[in-house]
Amino acid sequence: MNYKLQHILLILMCFSKSLAQQNEPIETDRPDQTETPAIVPKGMFQMENGFSFEKTNGDSESFLLPSALIKYGLNDRFEFRLITEFGSEKTNSTKISGINPILVGFKVGIAEEKGIWPKVSFISHLLLPDLASSKLKSTYYAPRFRFTMQHTLSDRISLGYNLGAEWDGETPDATFLYTLTTGFSLSKKMGCYVEVYGFAPQNDSADHRFDGGFTYLLSNNFMIDASGGFGITANAPDYYGAFGFSFRL
Repeated sequence: MNYKLQHILLILMCFSKSLAQQNEPIETDRPDQTETPAIVPKGMFQMENGFSFEKTNGDSESFLLPSALIKYGLNDRFEFRLITEFGSEKTNSTKISGINPILVGFKVGIAEEKGIWPKVSFISHLLLPDLASSKLKSTYYAPRFRFTMQHTLSDRISLGYNLGAEWDGETPDATFLYTLTTGFSLSKKMGCYVEVYGFAPQNDSADHRFDGGFTYLLSNNFMIDASGGFGITANAPDYYGAFGFSFRL
């Protein structure tokens, strides 16, 4: 085999591998609260958009119209992340609307699934206090992080869970978080999940919640979703509903 033929075959193999990677179904961090350890494929942009409504105790209501998570795959183990949210919150007769502080961050792959050991990634974000509407700016820069793990239980069932902590930009107290979700593949295009998750502030009682939802692949690069949930403990929101769409380029 001469050099030119070897070179052509090598190019075709690399091109085929690239197409196969891009044809894998999109994996997203929504609609559940458990973020996936999957990394966006190298050189691709991914955008995950959501619209949600939450009803809390009393007359308090909040909307996200929309929230957007933008990702870029730098390589097979690292992605850049940017989170923006336009929120509206109504409490009794008071209403505040605007852009919440923007978050920038990354996800890095730590380990692949092997036997009883899960697939593991680490996610970190930094809240930027001044990149927000005037009434919604925070006082301090605030970090957030979580470890995200996933087990494949069968061809149709997976188990995912997150552990982490976040700060709100106003106090030095951390809020610890956990999530636990089971995902089910109903068909090649449709999936569903059920989940429990919660938040444990350092100086307050824990807030536990339950939710579930569905996803549907319109193509390998475009997915729609719908979800809803309710509070388990007294200090949790009464209920919430959300829908969204995600795509990659």
